Amino acid sequence: MTRISRFSAVLLFAGALVAPACGYHVGGQADLIPKNIKTIAVPAFSNGSVRIQIAGLLSGDIVREFHSRTKYIIVTDPSQADAVLKGSVVNFATLGGTTTDPVTGRATSSQVILTLQFTLTDTHTSKVLVTRTGYEFRERYEISTNLTSYFDESDTALKRVSRDAARSVVTAILEAF
Repeated sequence: MTRISRFSAVLLFAGALVAPACGYHVGGQADLIPKNIKTIAVPAFSNGSVRIQIAGLLSGDIVREFHSRTKYIIVTDPSQADAVLKGSVVNFATLGGTTTDPVTGRATSSQVILTLQFTLTDTHTSKVLVTRTGYEFRERYEISTNLTSYFDESDTALKRVSRDAARSVVTAILEAF
């Protein structure tokens, strides 16, 4: 072995030893939920917005996301769970006319904005495991400029933003992001 390649090997080995000590880890490998938690209650999210259906959609999407990605048993009754996920829709807003047709001046797209907060709490210790406030999600949708073929896309945007938010909530809980 040449002197340079031996030096490179020593540096590589030293780097491999030091990197774990610095706190580096592969993303998505955090273990926030204690091993004793087997059931998680996901009661309906409270709703501080005027869009009534968003809280129900969001709670249902979070339950589906847990079912598809984890082995936790999901229940609605907090007294039957090892942990409780409580959440609230803080705001739901629609921004009209985010882009416009330069010829007619009519709006061609709009955007929905969902703001929520949530807390996952261990029911045995009352320790807060994960909490997020001001968690914001946006979804853009098209607006038809032809009034005879107009189709309101806001409900589909509402469903998409709910699914995206549910995916992010479960990811935040599972992966510490």
